[in-house]
Amino acid sequence: MGAHFTPESMKFLRGLVRHNDREWFNPRKPVYERELKAPMLALIDEINHAMTEFAPDHLRDPKKIMMRIYRDTRFAKDKRPYKRQISAWWAKRGMEKTSGGGFYFHVSPKEVLVSTGVYMPEREQLRAIREWMSENHESYRAMMKKILKARGMGMTHIDGNALTRMPKGFANDDPADELVRARNWGVHAYLPAEAALKPNFAQEIAKRFRLATPLIEALNGAIEGAEKPRGISFGALY
Repeated sequence: MGAHFTPESMKFLRGLVRHNDREWFNPRKPVYERELKAPMLALIDEINHAMTEFAPDHLRDPKKIMMRIYRDTRFAKDKRPYKRQISAWWAKRGMEKTSGGGFYFHVSPKEVLVSTGVYMPEREQLRAIREWMSENHESYRAMMKKILKARGMGMTHIDGNALTRMPKGFANDDPADELVRARNWGVHAYLPAEAALKPNFAQEIAKRFRLATPLIEALNGAIEGAEKPRGISFGALY
């Protein structure tokens, strides 16, 4: 039977939404460890095994892939100490401390989110991806069309948070248009929260990660290629 969560897992998350404070969480930490952390680590391990076939450079120990339940509130107006979801992030090896392309999912009482792409990249990465998009927009659009049309996957564009005008250094009539103006690139799918309770949960995540792997390879290739001699085309990657 595949790794998955239980009704008790969801009960804990619903309680955390209502009582997001240490007074509620600390006495229930053993429940968190048993009903959320343990199955999450098992789930990541199962997904890791699947990803050896299509994204081996993104594999790490499950404890490093699982994201902390604790929020960083140092500079936040919202001082609630805990996240309302349990989540995991697969960064590419060597990009763990940057915002390169990767694979993500979270489970909350309301939904499961499976997402892949680049979110809020650093300045140099942002420029590299935009330049790559300007040169490879046709192939990129064709790749995205294939991902979005995949039957039964429910993948859609993430919010690109695009600029209203073209960034400095790009022509106003650049055919890449919204791809250059974007600040995020990727796809995601929303699944019902009940999906996390089924034995095939890891498979549902892994098959969407597999589908979006060419996208992640392209985005990371754009970032890494900015430091190498130019001339590597999208077609050479796929």
